[in-house]
Amino acid sequence: MQLRINNLKSTIKITLLCTLLACSGNTQLFAQEIIENEIKDSIMVIDTTSVVSDSIKTVVVPEKPFERMKVDGVAAVIGEHVILDSDIDIAYKQLVSEGVSANDVSRCELAGSLFENKLYAHHAVQDSIEVRDAEVNSMVDQQLSYMTNELGTIEKVLKFYKKKSVDDFKKELFEINKSNRLSEQMRTKIISDIEITPEEIREFFDDIPENERPLFGTEIELAQITIEPEIPEKEQQKVIDRLNQFREDIVENGSSFATKAVLYSQDPGSKSTGGKYTLDRQTNFAKEFKDVAFSLQENEVSEPFKTDFGWHIVKVDKIRGEEIDVRHILLVPDVTGESVSKAKKLIDSIRTSIISGSIKFTEAARKFSDEKETREDGGQLINPATGDTHFELTKIDPILYDQVSKLKTNEVSLVIPDQDRQGRKKYKLITVLKRYDEHIADYSKDYLKIQELALRKKQIEAIRKWQNEKIMDTYIKINGDYRDCNYSGNWLKKEK
Repeated sequence: MQLRINNLKSTIKITLLCTLLACSGNTQLFAQEIIENEIKDSIMVIDTTSVVSDSIKTVVVPEKPFERMKVDGVAAVIGEHVILDSDIDIAYKQLVSEGVSANDVSRCELAGSLFENKLYAHHAVQDSIEVRDAEVNSMVDQQLSYMTNELGTIEKVLKFYKKKSVDDFKKELFEINKSNRLSEQMRTKIISDIEITPEEIREFFDDIPENERPLFGTEIELAQITIEPEIPEKEQQKVIDRLNQFREDIVENGSSFATKAVLYSQDPGSKSTGGKYTLDRQTNFAKEFKDVAFSLQENEVSEPFKTDFGWHIVKVDKIRGEEIDVRHILLVPDVTGESVSKAKKLIDSIRTSIISGSIKFTEAARKFSDEKETREDGGQLINPATGDTHFELTKIDPILYDQVSKLKTNEVSLVIPDQDRQGRKKYKLITVLKRYDEHIADYSKDYLKIQELALRKKQIEAIRKWQNEKIMDTYIKINGDYRDCNYSGNWLKKEK
């Protein structure tokens, strides 16, 4: 269970792989700038305490003797960012391990993607784009929690990634995540003001030859009714009493909050790290959670309180201005067999009433559904990938596909058992409101899709123009075999 109201934005696959594998972290630790003529596979003299200016390619000489380090396999330098050959190796192997055919992606393509990412990050700093430390720290905490859940213990994580300590690993992950977020925000800034006019949309469509116009697959609009078993008051009180016991043991007897979180918390996103999160006022956590957390002093433990995720107690570990480190324990009250049975009878009754025609599906959704997000719209679902109400049948979640692919328009599904985000049983009904058969793009029928395609084309052109200009203005050094690649960008700065 993630405490976040909204999921974090996805990064492109290449940068995500780098984040998970810490594939560029080591370079960040010991080098910020490399002198152009000293970058090949040679022994470089580097002192980790030296100061390197963004604008001056020189190293301040310390009083103590230099520490010599072998910098091997540097693929490229983009601004102040160093990309190792091993970064590309790891990204390539990870893609293959995830089922991507080795024939579908080349090392040159991976290298080009990494170059682009670092170019964006470099100029984000130049443009004074800021990334909040609390946001990055929260991402790091979640990644460590995920890794720990996958491998079993934090010690196994450190051994697998060949790291000496949690603090060192977190510092590397912090730098990588911060670079990736800067890159994302720079890309967003480039296209943020781009708009497209109806004339441009028409021109875009007319320029597509008739025999090359896109084929849009079968699409459907869906609505659903969700019935959740009621949580009895006695079950809620059990959870509150248990959290009060935890609190008393921590406050009065000095028990470890982190240990109790590891043993008892039902939040898989923080359980393995002792319930730890870093946040500020802008972090997308439940409002009730932030209100309580920011009302506490250091080492203070809250009374039990409720969010949509369950019941919590929170302890503040550290306050750093606008940012705080907190730990929490989450307990989720359970439903009873009786309440589950009542919910099943209710949804069976609702389905019978809809099929008999005594109530319309949308009316029943507004009257009975427990799903706040869709209830007022008659249960209509929004496609999270596109933001509209259309779902392309071949691209929807496989489980949802099995539930709706054979439904006719206005036909009501059988009762579908489901689970809420805490794993408790619930039930739902689904219907197909409208169906749009597979067809060649039509300007009037598919205007919104054509508008999206035209806007995307204009955004890509803007990004390409920005990239071409910034490549010429940025210190770039490409080494070895990567100089022989045929990139979409002019990374080698060849005259045209």
